[in-house]
Amino acid sequence: MTQGENIRAVEALGADWLGFIFYGPSPRCLRQMPTYLPTRARRVGVFVHESQETILRLARLYALDYIQLHGDESPDYCRTLQQQGQQLIKAFSLSVPADLDQTHSYEGLCSYFLFDTRCPGRGGSGQSFDWSLLQYYNGQTPFLLSGGLHPNSACELQAFHHPQWAGIDLNSRFEIAPGVKDPERIRALLMQLKKK
Repeated sequence: MTQGENIRAVEALGADWLGFIFYGPSPRCLRQMPTYLPTRARRVGVFVHESQETILRLARLYALDYIQLHGDESPDYCRTLQQQGQQLIKAFSLSVPADLDQTHSYEGLCSYFLFDTRCPGRGGSGQSFDWSLLQYYNGQTPFLLSGGLHPNSACELQAFHHPQWAGIDLNSRFEIAPGVKDPERIRALLMQLKKK
């Protein structure tokens, strides 16, 4: 998210976490301090192949609660950040069950994993992956579902079950423009999810 009043509006809907992308090539990159940062929702900084020094500096500047890593960061890289007191979310792209094998080396280093759709870029494909792949996930780290979620995803989400499923990541299909969320679309999905 990039705009102060938009951040305030989405936080008011009850979002638990709000994300801020610090990856230059992304059209959603946060390039200046917003006029408002969340006070109740947790702040998540999203990074791709960034130096640890830059991550730690931005984590302090923005008072980030979590660091979300979307590159090819190694377990050792994650361990070093963890030792610096950072709570980590590591993203993994999935298309076949064997893709879950890569999570094993990150057990104990991350607070959460994020499972997204495999695509040429770094997230933001707007497409979902086959959630049935997650029947093969037996790890101990809780995970977030990402990729292709939209305002009409409530039925699919209500039908999905996994003991380690911790939440969802809403992005491109809930935007008015890159980095600007549509509160009404988010409100509509949340209301549908609460009906069950």
